Amino acid sequence: MTATPAQEWWTAAEIAAAGLPGLPGSKFGVNLLADRLTWRAQPGLARRRTGRGGGWEYSWRLLPEAAQTALLRAAPAPAAPVEPVPEAEPAPAPLSRDEAWAWFERLPEAVQGRARARLLTIQKVEALERGMGRFLAVHEVARLEGVAPRTVWAWLALVEGVRVDDRLAYLAPRHRAAPRRRAKVHCDPSFMDLVKSDYLRLAQPSFTSAYRRAVRIAAAQDWATLPERTMRRRLEAEVSVMTRVLLRKGVEALKAYYPAQTRDKSALAPLEVVNADFHKYDVFVEWPLEPGQEKAYVGRPQMVAFQDVFSGRILAWRVDQTPNRVAVALAAGDMIEAWGIPGHVLMDNGREFAAKALTGGAPTRYRFKVRDTDPPGLFVALGCEIHWATPYSGQSKPIERAFRDLCDSIAKDPRFDGAWTGNRPEAKPEDYGSRAVPLEQFLRVVAEGIEEHNTRQGRRSEVAHGRSFADVFDEAYARVPIRRATQEQRRLWLLGAEGVRAQARSGLIRFLDNEYWAPWMGEIAGEPVVIRFDPADLWDAGLHVYDAEGLYLGHAPIKARGQFLSLDEARIHAKARREWMRREKDAAAAHRRFAAVDLGGLLDATAPAPAAPVEAKVVRATFGAPDARRARPIPTPEADVVLDAVMQGIAADISFRAALEDKAETEVDRFRRALELERAAARGDPLADDQRHWLGRYRETAEYRAQRVIHDDFGDAMFG
Repeated sequence: MTATPAQEWWTAAEIAAAGLPGLPGSKFGVNLLADRLTWRAQPGLARRRTGRGGGWEYSWRLLPEAAQTALLRAAPAPAAPVEPVPEAEPAPAPLSRDEAWAWFERLPEAVQGRARARLLTIQKVEALERGMGRFLAVHEVARLEGVAPRTVWAWLALVEGVRVDDRLAYLAPRHRAAPRRRAKVHCDPSFMDLVKSDYLRLAQPSFTSAYRRAVRIAAAQDWATLPERTMRRRLEAEVSVMTRVLLRKGVEALKAYYPAQTRDKSALAPLEVVNADFHKYDVFVEWPLEPGQEKAYVGRPQMVAFQDVFSGRILAWRVDQTPNRVAVALAAGDMIEAWGIPGHVLMDNGREFAAKALTGGAPTRYRFKVRDTDPPGLFVALGCEIHWATPYSGQSKPIERAFRDLCDSIAKDPRFDGAWTGNRPEAKPEDYGSRAVPLEQFLRVVAEGIEEHNTRQGRRSEVAHGRSFADVFDEAYARVPIRRATQEQRRLWLLGAEGVRAQARSGLIRFLDNEYWAPWMGEIAGEPVVIRFDPADLWDAGLHVYDAEGLYLGHAPIKARGQFLSLDEARIHAKARREWMRREKDAAAAHRRFAAVDLGGLLDATAPAPAAPVEAKVVRATFGAPDARRARPIPTPEADVVLDAVMQGIAADISFRAALEDKAETEVDRFRRALELERAAARGDPLADDQRHWLGRYRETAEYRAQRVIHDDFGDAMFG
């Protein structure tokens, strides 16, 4: 068993009073010796004294060898083996290492700066004490720093026994470590509850009014109260900001205080993910006057747009009066036709997007009635994976950011001056409702604005790096595989109409005051069919015809009407009919391989032998003369000539109309030609029959009315 003295830990005063050999006889001398030999820097051998007065205690092992021997000799010998007395643990520091650093990080920057200055002073002392000793080093550094030597000794005492890398946390002014204790005046808890209950309501009353009402109730109940400013500080200290937002502004306001999710799109590719939504422009637009309408529709147009998530480029868009599935399908068709089939589609959960024609068969579609027998919608049939955006969450759809730009760059375009409605009911401009923009002009400005949005340089997204959305899309689009739509898939996004019946004889289809016919349609004469069409292009695109079970039958182009008294159009129509009849006769001849004479010979060769006549046993009597049958008129050659003339006139009418429809001629060119004919007629110049007929038909079209509105506004300057 190791011998130990009776007292293991000694203060400087106890060492001086013991008169041990080799040690000073005064407390001051012992402290100087401890500083010179850096006793306090010895881990486990020096500790702060607990109890009143503080100070340091030193282990007997730090004393000189002669003093240790004297202490061991004075120690009484144990009478019997006893259990060893464990060494007393050093007194715990006021703050642990982790607590000291955590406290230091909460200090103001100015206080932390003072701690860094103290650490620099101590480092200077340690650098000088190697040559001149600590005592002189402390006095020299104190003189240079302009502080008292005793202050430097106090700073050295703060880091005695502390690791070098932890000194900064212990050198901060200690008065900051003590919690501030203020005399707190208490009020009645019921009064505080009353103030909080009144103030924390969705009506958002002011704190002053809630406090006044609480004071009135407290006076009646004889409750102790506090001043208004004190109560405000107490409430802000007890109730967090988030709780106040929740109780005064609601759940949706609280959501805004949570950071939005940042989604990385750098790993995507063009058309891997697209998103779509409707946007209502803050502009009054006037639609062309439709047949049967007394007044043109004026309202704020709705635009559906599809945007590529990877690049931010707007790929396709359509404008309509209201949100509807037809506009969504046609815009999706424009996107697929121009760029390809997307892999994922992120859409709003509105009824126009959740229609069965678009998303029928999707597993996560929770709109309308979901049946197992529902046919697959457009996006499901194309193999797109559908994702629904969170309701009432604009952050879920990246296209909302693009719509914010369009609100400024398009809706506030100077060409729409007077038609802007303001973005809120209380933000109406002074000239509200003074003008409505024609639809054609609006579409032209929108197309121009979206193209500028796509090609604007200086974009700062994680994939743009200063380029435009179009540049980012085009660069990546050239090197990724793209799914293209087949001819059958292209017809999926056309608008369908059920309950259409083909004409009983020719199979001609009449739809929206137009006639559609193709030679093959004689096979569906009198049958109910389903047609698909693009409502924005009924004239050139025609109809796609399906049977009642959805089987594709063929394409039906529009059949132009001829002028009533035009012989040229009648000749063209007759020529077309003769060509059609010739093809039908050729087809009939290919099916009839045997002539009637040949069939008769075959029948004669296989005719059975005549049977023996059978004599009737009973004969029925006949009374009176038989009724004379009415004779049917026999067709005459003169009737055929008349019929041929009529059919030739119809054929000529169709052919002449087809010759006049020049596909290379634009809308502006046709209007220029009509304007020249009108001016010639106004001057009294004679017009040909075909010119008068064409001008009369063209004046009935919506194209002429739209061009006339533009010409009224801009005159001949519209032709460039």
